[in-house]
This record gives sequence, structure tokens and C-alpha cells, in this order.
Amino acid sequence: CLLRRPDVATIVQNSLIHYDGSHYRLIAWTVMPNHVHIVVEIVPGHPLPAIVRDWKSFSAYEINCLLQSGGKLWSRDYYDRFMRDEKHLEQALAYVDNNPVKAGLVDSPEEWPFCSAYWLAHQGGG
Repeated sequence: CLLRRPDVATIVQNSLIHYDGSHYRLIAWTVMPNHVHIVVEIVPGHPLPAIVRDWKSFSAYEINCLLQSGGKLWSRDYYDRFMRDEKHLEQALAYVDNNPVKAGLVDSPEEWPFCSAYWLAHQGGG
């Protein structure tokens, strides 16, 4: 549960936000204590495997620097889903937003500092 550390979760969140708008459109995210959920719209010329690789390598490097350690932090694989329609997208967004609530970490998504709901409510002009 390394992602439980706020400094580590911040690194992961910042890595997701970094190329938003140029390599992809970040729609929603939640950095949980032991995993990450991301809903993203791909920009042509930037395939999802390359985007995920960049997220993982950048965040692993920064986290290892922070912890003064080395080694692998992320699993090799990831799970992806293609959004079939608007209803499927809405369900995915609700799942991502409510993951910290369902886990009992907060009472509302806007209270979890490592997610898009918090970002929109507190930092993104919401």
C-alpha cells in the first residue's frame, strides 16, 4: 500500500496530469492506497500502452528518488476497457469517483485528495 503515502500518491497524480491535453484527455482518476483508476480519452498518435508505460516509468523514477530506493513498483500488466457508449462511460466515471467512498476512506469523492472529483472541487475551478 505504498500509494497510501500522500507524497507518493501526489507523485502518481501529478504524472497523470502532466500530459493531459497533449497526449490524452484525462477524464477522471483516483489514486487508491494500492491501485489507480483512470478514465482517459486517447489522442491520435499516442497509443494507450505508451501512455501507461510513461505514467509508470515517470512515477516509479520519482517515487524511487523520494524513497531513496530502487526497483519495480508497478505490475507489468494493466486492465483497460473500451467505453461502448455514454451509459458505459457514466458507469465507469461513477465507479472511479466513488471508489474511495466504497473503500470507506471518505464520505464523498470530493474529500479524497487524490482524485479528479477533489481536483475539480478544490483546484480545478469547481
